[in-house]
Amino acid sequence: MGTSEQQQGVPHQHARAKSKISPLHEMQLRAFLSATDDVDADSDTLDDLMDGVGEEICSSMTDQDSLSGLSDTEHPESTPDNSIFNAAISADAADSDTEQIDPAELHALEQEAERAWTKEEIRRMMYFLKEQGMGAFIKEYVVVQQIPVVKLLFAFGIPLCPELRAKTPATLLYFLKVAISRVLRLRERLPQYNTIEHAVSLIQRSRRIIILTGAGISVSCGIPDFRSRNGLYASLKANGQYDLDDPQQMFDIHYFKEHPAGKEHTFQKSQIYPSNFIPSPCHRFIKLIEDKGKLLRNYTQNIDTLETQAGIERVLQCHGSFKTATCLLCRKQVPGVEIEREILERRVPYCKTCLEVHRAAEAQKSKVTKKGKKKRKEWDDDSDDSDDDILAGVMKPDITFFGEKLNDEFDRALLEDRNKVDLLLVIGTSLKVSPVSEILSHLPHSVPQILINRTPIRHINPDVVLLGNADDIVQYLCERLHWELPPPTPQRGSRLEVPVTLGKNGKRSSTEMMGGVEPVQVGESHVWLFPGAEGGKWVEDIREKYDHVVRQVAPPGAKKARVT
Repeated sequence: MGTSEQQQGVPHQHARAKSKISPLHEMQLRAFLSATDDVDADSDTLDDLMDGVGEEICSSMTDQDSLSGLSDTEHPESTPDNSIFNAAISADAADSDTEQIDPAELHALEQEAERAWTKEEIRRMMYFLKEQGMGAFIKEYVVVQQIPVVKLLFAFGIPLCPELRAKTPATLLYFLKVAISRVLRLRERLPQYNTIEHAVSLIQRSRRIIILTGAGISVSCGIPDFRSRNGLYASLKANGQYDLDDPQQMFDIHYFKEHPAGKEHTFQKSQIYPSNFIPSPCHRFIKLIEDKGKLLRNYTQNIDTLETQAGIERVLQCHGSFKTATCLLCRKQVPGVEIEREILERRVPYCKTCLEVHRAAEAQKSKVTKKGKKKRKEWDDDSDDSDDDILAGVMKPDITFFGEKLNDEFDRALLEDRNKVDLLLVIGTSLKVSPVSEILSHLPHSVPQILINRTPIRHINPDVVLLGNADDIVQYLCERLHWELPPPTPQRGSRLEVPVTLGKNGKRSSTEMMGGVEPVQVGESHVWLFPGAEGGKWVEDIREKYDHVVRQVAPPGAKKARVT
């Protein structure tokens, strides 16, 4: 066959490849590919998934948005059931742009799934999963009981098509992890908790509280957060000063290694370096909980070390911190204070050990340099030279960048804590960065959850949601708990000025902090609004949903309960 004939034959090859993949196979494949944003799939698994699929379909699938039929951001609350990927395995798929699924094939799969497990067996399996977690579930059912993954998937409402059943064991395990993660993320609220009184009672009686915190607890200290409208990413994008395709590149390890001495990195570090900041009321609230013997662990995503400044001992800095820094070349680690001056002056910090080695080598070379020949420029701390060995000697603060794995301490702590925790507090975070964002799915679903944040987090389902300025909320809770928040403590050498007007008894009440405004309940729901709350349409959807529920269950003429 000639070259022109081969070229003409390519579209036909694609057409033949496309004809080999059934509509059900294509829909399920799209659904599992869309799930790679939530569940890691290695290159071998992805290659196995796409094996036998034409390039044309491969391209369309990689460009396609999620086809799972469930968007966490569209549903303020989701009730978990076993119909995972329902759009990919049911007659609903007939409404899609894909060729219609054979009803007989679909019916046969559904019948097979129904025969695999009883409802009671599925109920017990799902309870075990929600309480014990993914790892324990896989160990019990896959390793110990040796139940085939294809059969286990029936319990999650996923009857695999024949083509996907023939995939490797690693790929089948990926399918199971996708199904498991969807169930774990769709936690049902504990309906017995709705009010601020419930939140206060939970904090009062709990003894092993996990507190998960993010940048929102440090904003009032003067440290910008990342994703808000006035955060670091928005400022970088608006500034346009640095050559970044995406502001998040500033914290991408691959970008950093390509541009280790870039001015964008010195700007970024100077903006968030904990130079002279005072711990916020949120930091002191966590310390107070620890002092009362109630803190199991504070998992913080922050790198500003203000938890340590506040005196919190049971803290895990999930993304590292500025406490230490490591040379990219010789891997020597030094205390963070050794590069503090360079960071605050927005200069690139270089390794002093590598610097001395380089200078010694340069001095040796200069001895043999012919007279009159221009000597090389000496390596200076402030040099902007782009020589590779100079850049390799850059000191990188020991903060975890995108693309870097969290240290083993995180996994060990979470494994140790999940069976001890009796309350979860989430404060000041959007939970957008994994794997910390997945902590909630690793905890037993029966553990109560309280969210304190300026904005709602749409992909989780906490039991009590307190929206507004986190500092105001924790001070309000302290007043309701009859706790006295410890005063702020300055860093060594800094001058502390707290312009607070005290009320009666020398204390400032929470209502004074909030300008005399009491929190407002959203309808009859579990959501409460404090000053600074940003809920938008999500809040209105919650209000409408719960008002509708009240109208349905209330008998005619019943009076609406008064909210206190």
